[in-house]
Amino acid sequence: MEKKFPLPPFTYETAIQKVQMAEDAWNSQDPEKVSKAYTVDSEWRNRSVFLNGREAIVKFLTTKWENEHQYKLKKELWAFTDNRIAVRFEYEFHNNEGQWFRAYGNENWEFDENGLMRKRYASINDVLIEEADRRL
Repeated sequence: MEKKFPLPPFTYETAIQKVQMAEDAWNSQDPEKVSKAYTVDSEWRNRSVFLNGREAIVKFLTTKWENEHQYKLKKELWAFTDNRIAVRFEYEFHNNEGQWFRAYGNENWEFDENGLMRKRYASINDVLIEEADRRL
């Protein structure tokens, strides 16, 4: 059986570790790598997009990073319980036309007993910024 350590139930230290692992994976901009943290039938809401499963995740992230250049993400633990973690995050990128954005959001994560994320619900808002205003 596939496992992704650390496993629930989470402590403060293991929740922090899980958040950092997610940040590192997303900053790799490797859709296959990112998808391995999720169950094969993972349920996602990303803004107004609803996805199910790793294949859909890979397709979604491939398209995302084809259009979001110099992507850089920072996640922060907000709260946790036995098998759930909530994070706040921000990321910056520029689009194909060179316009920079900073995105702010919150994610709610639920993990199975093997440490794979089975649910990810993300609410995200974008703000236009100038390149000189980048923080990440």
